[in-house]
Amino acid sequence: MEEKKYIIEIATSDFITTKAAVEGGADRIELCANLAEGGTTPSYGHIRQCREAFSVFIYPIIRPRGGDFLFTDEEFEIMLQDLKLCKQLNCDGVVIGLLNKDGSIDIKKTSQLIDAAYPLGVTFHRAFDRCSNPFEAMEQLIQIGCERILTSGQKPSAPDAVDMIGQLNREADDRIIIMPGSGVRKENIKMIAEKTGCTEFHSSLRSKRKSEMAFIQPSFANDEESYTNNYINAEEVKAFRKALN
Repeated sequence: MEEKKYIIEIATSDFITTKAAVEGGADRIELCANLAEGGTTPSYGHIRQCREAFSVFIYPIIRPRGGDFLFTDEEFEIMLQDLKLCKQLNCDGVVIGLLNKDGSIDIKKTSQLIDAAYPLGVTFHRAFDRCSNPFEAMEQLIQIGCERILTSGQKPSAPDAVDMIGQLNREADDRIIIMPGSGVRKENIKMIAEKTGCTEFHSSLRSKRKSEMAFIQPSFANDEESYTNNYINAEEVKAFRKALN
């Protein structure tokens, strides 16, 4: 029996965390800014620096703001321009997600972004978990050429939705990749793999560490925003992968 090949995707928030994820053995990076808001589009400089430094697959998220996934025409134009920059910078793919007011996939705008991205791969992110009919949505995303769906099975945490994720994966039948994400950790990734049959997994593995600033302004000494930074431990990425074996 052929051994499954697993793909590990790590969501990163800056160059330093991306470097750690790559050192830890990530196969693909979902490159973001503002992970505390679920991820927004990283800057041109951020994308360029990561692309020049790392040979792994890089998929920037194309999301102009936090909040919901109902985007105006003006926001869509921003997404389109950011996507074009990602192509110019030789990224491997992009991550998108757009919904209509009724919770259905915004097929028109999503199709336009997929067409504009070609030949880059396209992941539809966890906007999918806010859609009204996941199985109908999956079929629509297959039809318009989406490469994969990042999902927590329509619950806040993927480990709590392994039955739904497994059902989506079976229905997908290799026509689109179903990638569990949110709450996926080394302690549960093997269980999720066994119960869903999925072979790609997403995690941020993010934590915080104290700033290396020597001077601490007393008025802001307890202010996390001023004196802590996002952090990924490369060894945790290695342990995340090892837990699958």
